[in-house]
Amino acid sequence: MSVKTTTDHTGMVLIKGGGFMMGAADGEGRKDEYPMHKVEIRDYWIDVTEVTNKQFAAFVKATGYSTTAEKNINWEEMKRQLPPETPKPPDEQLVAAALVFKKKAQVNNLDDYGQWWSWVPGASWKHPQGPDSDIKGKENYPVVQVSWDDAIAYCKWAGKRLPTEAEWEYAARGGLQNKKYPWGDEPIESGQPKANTWQGKFPVVNSEWDHYEKSAPVGSYKPNGFGLYDMSGNVWEWCNDWYNENYYKEIASIQSANPSGPVKSFDSDEPTIPKKVVRGGSFLCNASYCKGYRVSARMKSSPDTGLEHTGFRCVANTGVGVL
Repeated sequence: MSVKTTTDHTGMVLIKGGGFMMGAADGEGRKDEYPMHKVEIRDYWIDVTEVTNKQFAAFVKATGYSTTAEKNINWEEMKRQLPPETPKPPDEQLVAAALVFKKKAQVNNLDDYGQWWSWVPGASWKHPQGPDSDIKGKENYPVVQVSWDDAIAYCKWAGKRLPTEAEWEYAARGGLQNKKYPWGDEPIESGQPKANTWQGKFPVVNSEWDHYEKSAPVGSYKPNGFGLYDMSGNVWEWCNDWYNENYYKEIASIQSANPSGPVKSFDSDEPTIPKKVVRGGSFLCNASYCKGYRVSARMKSSPDTGLEHTGFRCVANTGVGVL
């Protein structure tokens, strides 16, 4: 696949580096958001918005790239991530597919996310909800159903890269210190809509107070202090880092400069499955279930997973060349 040897900074902003306190400053965070620790960041460029369907379509047209969700599942690769003796699923379950959100009439337990996620054959970036859906008229919406591997491929083609988790959080804070959200501390449902999240009873009723049931066109809400849109809500964004739930504890006593994350993944919930970090929350986040729209909130997903609420944005070094 050909890649660009120079980086076009159109649609990006230059972030001036500096120091900040990374992690949660309040009692609302999950345990992997603590302790708050000092991080130094160098200058870098970042996309003003999440990568859109139009931008991703240009990449696919130029390269002929096929995303993870468009390929049948390789069982030999998949079983390496599963507990030993896991039985092989029927062949009809190993076809090209992705996870699609299905609103429910009722749920029994919010810890059982399988109640509202469905494995849908034919779901992909071109058909986010399945083969009967498409992205016509949604060129300016964030591309979704892209795996970490797909995001990396796009970034390389564009002469860019995925942000580190520290770069992502520094950008999301928009120059504010120790605030909960990109806009400050005002609760998300106070005042005017500030981000695309879930209002109502998740996952049963969405009042659409923010004007969207699912994803929104990029830039639908006010930008943060750095001029960046949708750093809270809309779709989760892939970061370059491996996810390790103990990472903050391990580096807390070190003043980190441009940290690139842990050397390997660890998630005690699913210790056999390597995970990458996703940030920012999505249109499915609600205070009763997921306050992932907080700037310090961390989540994780396996790098080969496509989801209806996961996309990405790119960054670039201040120098020239493939990164």
